[in-house]
Amino acid sequence: MTSYDALLLLSFGGPEGPEEVIPFLENVTRGRNIPKERLEEVGEHYFLFGGVSPINQLCRDLKAAIEADFAANGVDLPVYWGNRNWSPYLADTVRQMKEDGVRRVAAFVTSAYSGYSTSDQYLEDIARARDEVPGAPEIDKLPAYADRPGFVEPFVDAAKDALSRLPEGARLVFTAHSVPLSQPGRERYTAELHTAAETVARRAAPGAPWDLVYQSRSGPPGQPWLEPQITDHLEELHGRGVRAVAAVPIGFVSDHMEVKYDLDVEAADLAAELGLAFERAATPGSDPRFAALPRHLLEGAS
Repeated sequence: MTSYDALLLLSFGGPEGPEEVIPFLENVTRGRNIPKERLEEVGEHYFLFGGVSPINQLCRDLKAAIEADFAANGVDLPVYWGNRNWSPYLADTVRQMKEDGVRRVAAFVTSAYSGYSTSDQYLEDIARARDEVPGAPEIDKLPAYADRPGFVEPFVDAAKDALSRLPEGARLVFTAHSVPLSQPGRERYTAELHTAAETVARRAAPGAPWDLVYQSRSGPPGQPWLEPQITDHLEELHGRGVRAVAAVPIGFVSDHMEVKYDLDVEAADLAAELGLAFERAATPGSDPRFAALPRHLLEGAS
């Protein structure tokens, strides 16, 4: 099937206790001169959930689902897991793969899109981790997959489910992580987002209006980022007479902190203040169709 002898699940990482929150945020923002006060402000989002990001457990669930898919389809490859910003750190996982005799690895990242922060930065992380481990295995990142059925189909079903819980005429609002307008690859990122949202909207609610907006902006106020932010957009929709919104986090593969806080808390609270009926669609997570994606991508790899 493939010349690879292991699959690496590569993700962002997140704290798993209150004492880990600020050190984790310092890792994420290293070199960006973010004031400690801003880190503490963002840390409050995590403390609302006991200081635990859901992302690590979601990765454990996805790893188990990938392993189950491999076993059911005769793929005899071990699955490893490493993170960019928290334990298990990528370099430690690379070291373990080397010790296990792994020589060539395919990396499946928990980001479906092209662009710098969603793709190229993972390549930089892989290169740094390999530099830390003499004799490290080769690691090839599998392609972006926002157009693949295993990513799109769970979102179609989730959007339909969210709409079914809302009054007739609800508007689909797709959300993704904002990035600076100056970020390399931003045009390809937004183009892929638009295509994915359009595909899901067409299949979930043919002919219904929909929007693509952004969330989780973290840069200085004077720096231009992708807009509109979802909170601003909800206020605009309310002013135009829209009374129900289904938010679809098309930019995310799982319900990690930026989904749980920025949508389930911040956006939902604003919608309630405005009198907007609001439902948030699920992300693929460990849906079997999504868990099968690494296998399908490997089938096209050499």
